[in-house]
Amino acid sequence: MRRREREITDISEIEDILNNSVYLHLGLVDDGMPYVVPMNYGITKDEVDGHYIIYLHGANEGRKLDVIRKNPNCCVTMERNVAPFEGRMACQYGTVYECAMGFGTIGIIEDPAEKIHAMKVLMHTQTGRDDFEFDERMLSIVTVMRIDVKELTAKRRPLPGSEHK
Repeated sequence: MRRREREITDISEIEDILNNSVYLHLGLVDDGMPYVVPMNYGITKDEVDGHYIIYLHGANEGRKLDVIRKNPNCCVTMERNVAPFEGRMACQYGTVYECAMGFGTIGIIEDPAEKIHAMKVLMHTQTGRDDFEFDERMLSIVTVMRIDVKELTAKRRPLPGSEHK
């Protein structure tokens, strides 16, 4: 990370970004070209080693799935508290934000029990509720994906002048 003064290292602050962003951008590589898709997500931690797991869902066919099947490497970004600010001159304008960026591998979940678990995690992340029920018939109309995050960083850009307050 180039701007170390913007790096967030406190795990509770990072998890606040991960748990409270509205959506993420999924970055894939399609035959050497970037392909980025905004998506809803669910996030949890692996019970064995504690790495983050991100769940996504989408249609049963399409470009995204074709790309994933060819190349499972991916990145994700999510942001919150985004707001532009003005300056006295053009180069002093900017945006305040908090964001997280992760790298990992993505795969398609085939196991029905894991798909149900993934959808419950996704719905909890998106709504805060745990009372949704899913069955195999409902899940047959969606593809559920899993990202195992191998590297994660976070940063914030505060309003200029507020860094030292």
